[in-house]
Amino acid sequence: MTLPRLGAWYSTDKLISPTQIRAFVGHVERCGYGVLWYPESRGNESFSIAGYMLANTTTLKIGSSIASIYARDAFTSRRGMITLNQLYGDRFILGLGVSHMPMVEGIRGHTYEKPIPTMRKYINGITAGEAGAADFPICVAALGPLMLKLSGEMTQGAIPYNTNPEHTARAAKILGPNKWLAIEQKVTLETDPVKARALGRNELSRYMVLDNYRNAWLGMGFSEAELANGGSDAFIDQMCLWGTAEQVKAKLRAHFAAGATHVAIQPVHQDGDIAARDSILSALADT
Repeated sequence: MTLPRLGAWYSTDKLISPTQIRAFVGHVERCGYGVLWYPESRGNESFSIAGYMLANTTTLKIGSSIASIYARDAFTSRRGMITLNQLYGDRFILGLGVSHMPMVEGIRGHTYEKPIPTMRKYINGITAGEAGAADFPICVAALGPLMLKLSGEMTQGAIPYNTNPEHTARAAKILGPNKWLAIEQKVTLETDPVKARALGRNELSRYMVLDNYRNAWLGMGFSEAELANGGSDAFIDQMCLWGTAEQVKAKLRAHFAAGATHVAIQPVHQDGDIAARDSILSALADT
């Protein structure tokens, strides 16, 4: 499987009915995006919602971003990935992640283990001894250099989240050639700086309290002061691009210049404003 240039990223937990899900995936497909990525958090179970979205599209690839390795054992992930691809014409991508301690221990009731050896063991459980495993459409939500290295060694590549072009350039070097580097990037087409940054801070607020992201941002060169009080303007401006469609497109292209092979656009908007969500995706589909 190859990844197209552009994808979309959106939480299916924001889609409160089957009708909304069908309408949204249809819009993403009509816009021409090649992949729709979605997370696994407190709501929809990853493989179930993937099957529904695949059943309501014809060409759109559907990628988990991420499926938690604590949500199902490696055998189940392998069989789920294979089953979805057999049923829906090789359009499912299994993006894996170690999730976060509050989710793993507080909600799922598991013990959060060391990320690198745990991910390595899990991927081995999916691929070891399996015919054709080298071609399995698996990638990893990787931010730090060790997880990026693992992604390049064991899977098709990486799907970093909440990053900037400087991180993309470093990730590309670690992964090496012929690997997926699928970047998620939040965007809004708000041109008022105050309103745009307010949207960005609201969207980022759930991530600002998670150690994995804070440590990654510090590793990117942001300071504790820049992460305080909801994030500085400079920090928010990198995490959630804003401006006119042409201004945002230019900023998105910086990821490609840095070595990204795929950019997944996440529309940021007022809660419930599906018209804004859809217009953002329509306007940026030719980036």
